[in-house]
Amino acid sequence: MGNPKAFLEIHRQEAGYRPVHDRIHDFGEVEQTLSTRERKLQASRCMDCGVPFCHWACPLGNKAPEWNDALYRGEWERAFRLLTSTNPFPEFTGRICPALCEKACVLNRFNHEPTTNREDECAIIEAAFREGYIQPRVPVRCCGKRVAVIGAGPAGLAAADALNQMGYTVTVYEKNEAAGGLLRYGIPNFKLNKAVIDRRIRLLEAEGIAFRYGKGVECAAIISQPTGQADAVVIATGTPSARDLNIPGRELKGVHLALELLSQQNRVLAGMEFSEGERITAKGKDVLVIGGGDTGSDCIGTAHRQGCRSVTQIEIMPRPAEGPDDPQNPWPNWPRTLKTTSSHEEGCTRRWNINTLEFLGQDGRLTGVKVQEIDWKPNPNGGRPLMVEKGEPFVIKAELCLLAMGFLKPEHPEYPENVFVCGDAANGASLVVRAMASGIETARRVDAFLRTVK
Repeated sequence: MGNPKAFLEIHRQEAGYRPVHDRIHDFGEVEQTLSTRERKLQASRCMDCGVPFCHWACPLGNKAPEWNDALYRGEWERAFRLLTSTNPFPEFTGRICPALCEKACVLNRFNHEPTTNREDECAIIEAAFREGYIQPRVPVRCCGKRVAVIGAGPAGLAAADALNQMGYTVTVYEKNEAAGGLLRYGIPNFKLNKAVIDRRIRLLEAEGIAFRYGKGVECAAIISQPTGQADAVVIATGTPSARDLNIPGRELKGVHLALELLSQQNRVLAGMEFSEGERITAKGKDVLVIGGGDTGSDCIGTAHRQGCRSVTQIEIMPRPAEGPDDPQNPWPNWPRTLKTTSSHEEGCTRRWNINTLEFLGQDGRLTGVKVQEIDWKPNPNGGRPLMVEKGEPFVIKAELCLLAMGFLKPEHPEYPENVFVCGDAANGASLVVRAMASGIETARRVDAFLRTVK
């Protein structure tokens, strides 16, 4: 802890976003960066607490006090070594992680100005790439055993990286045309430039991991008969099934699952072409987003960049508490409070306690959505509160409606003992940082299993 008074003398400073009038016209990353001097000052605010709740809150167990201190002292390579001792892909979490560590920071409890851990780790890893600290770590193949990883999302990539460094021959099978999973096909480019993913995949390939794309059928064969192609299999296929809304009018043209829009837009930016009939676009349309989470927020930002006329976001649950504190989930836990993203700042009407009744259309195309305001009442029998109608139904005009209501937890059959499931495929939809932690833990389980197999 280089400056014991920094947290008293220096306020939290975030890099912030590009101006709205500038960023909504392109898909470039919206977040800006601080200068080296400003970044070191922010790192100096870390108090090196006796009980580092940031470490407790992080699923990866990141050692924020250690690498913040190294960053403050200008020891960038040491900061990089400390950071990557627990986090295999800081360039991902440094851009899109909600920073559980920051909400658990003692400074957040003290004055609601936690250390800027997420931005600090992004600065560290980008400096490492820029300065050449990162070089391929080609492991010695000491065990002669093969592992197949099904799915190239954050969980699969983390598992593959850990197993490769343990000395196993790793092949990653991905049904899509490129690696990344939801990092590539769910998160918009304005939050995560896909060149960042490509850079990491090139490094993993240089370290000996083989990637096989468009291999959905082959994946099924590997799972059903794993011993023929691998000594162990890791299933990291995420949560492929989105929660749908099967109400009257669902078949109308203009009603889509959120990932249909997001994945197509990312593919368009990657150079893929779609016919006019296939293209999903918000250009010139009133857009309704159903679902109040991060995926819904991503739809809002994408709709603005496609040139929508307006965006409305509705959520069936009540409006979260405002302010930094959540009385129902106090520090150091994650506060379930109202979140305003960069996409919301770009313009959006937000409403809560709204139930969707029917999609309305004309000539097969969506023209509006019938909704109704509701209340939630305590259930006299306990359990989930009861939904009760409030007022008369009304119509929200919309030519495009995006369903962003989360994902269904996958169900798996009973697999052979050498097949392991990790990430969202095992636990249901969650955070990228949790998926990565699950991938690393699963790699340890695979290693422990294969060490017992002759």
